[in-house]
Amino acid sequence: MSSSPHSAWRSPGRPVRVGLTVGAVLAVAAAALFTVGPVRLGLASEASVPVGAITGLAGKCVDVDGANPANGTPVQLYDCNTTVAQSVSDPGDGTLRVLGKCLDALDFGTADGTAIQLWDCHGGPNQQWVINSAHDIVNPAADKCLDVRDNLSANRTRLQIWTCTGAANQKWIAKMAPVRSGGGTPSGFVVSEAQFNQMFPQRNSFYSYSGLTAALSAYPGFTTTGDDTVRRQEAAAFLANVSHETGALTGIVEENVANYGVYCDWSRPFGCPAGQGAYYGRGPIQLSWNYNYKAAGDALGIDLLHNPSLVQNDSSVAWKTALWYWNTQSGPGTMTPHDAMVNKAGFGQTIRSINGAMECDGKRPDQVGSRVSAYQRFTGILGVTPDGTLAC
Repeated sequence: MSSSPHSAWRSPGRPVRVGLTVGAVLAVAAAALFTVGPVRLGLASEASVPVGAITGLAGKCVDVDGANPANGTPVQLYDCNTTVAQSVSDPGDGTLRVLGKCLDALDFGTADGTAIQLWDCHGGPNQQWVINSAHDIVNPAADKCLDVRDNLSANRTRLQIWTCTGAANQKWIAKMAPVRSGGGTPSGFVVSEAQFNQMFPQRNSFYSYSGLTAALSAYPGFTTTGDDTVRRQEAAAFLANVSHETGALTGIVEENVANYGVYCDWSRPFGCPAGQGAYYGRGPIQLSWNYNYKAAGDALGIDLLHNPSLVQNDSSVAWKTALWYWNTQSGPGTMTPHDAMVNKAGFGQTIRSINGAMECDGKRPDQVGSRVSAYQRFTGILGVTPDGTLAC
């Protein structure tokens, strides 16, 4: 697959409601991460709140029991531990999400004591939440507040909705994040760091979120083209393919050392100045072959032909090479992966452009299935539906 970029890597009192609607409040709070327990009530100080968590009574966090993403999993209070089970995000549609699913009032209940659970996001009234000026988080359909049951502080105390009282077990602070034009996160990327960590909980530290966001400036159209759904779908598609190529971002270099000498095409006038075995697969998309290193380096203004090891030693450079291929190369396909997503040709076309000669048209349905599964999971985390055409 001489045109492909890579070799496969294996392995109390009514609060003032201030008249804010769900959309108005959460548009302000878009991309926010939530914390609970204002200092004025003697609860956890805002400075001590783990980023991405909701911290409340007794300094404990809102938590999904057992980090289980299944529908019906209880939402509870638990010691703060900075895991993905406590990483709450606001995508700006009125919902609050953990593990790619929504905080949901059980069975569309509106009565005091209705338990909060995790459930597939559907935008129903039992999944809508408004943050008001009194620091309540209110479910408008029930006109009730998110509440720690019985004012308890023990681990695994269930969360519920209850008539708003102004008590400490109903007070929440929203730590706002700046919102760029058109939405996004403080980094300007549609994927927050908490969501990235959720996608890749076991990743090699080389594949840093900061390295990825530093690389974004090389291709400003990436995940900024089209509406918010398209932008998030593109991010999910890119990261799903990257996940497949690297074993969920655990592998930096190609595992099969015996292949290293294969990726030098001496027929090219520039040869292989770094050595016969220097152009093996590296980085998020496993860039390989001397001509791909040269082309990527020329496009990025980095001499990768002579210094291919930069792709395994510099996180930002590694991410840039993956973005170079995604945004500019069609490989064995007929369009770039970026164009496939923004023009709605479908996720399957991104697979074809990356490794279609070896995987598509029934050649390796297991490999295609691996990419599709990751894409479906990542779109869930980002709160969008997958596009219609998944396989190739």
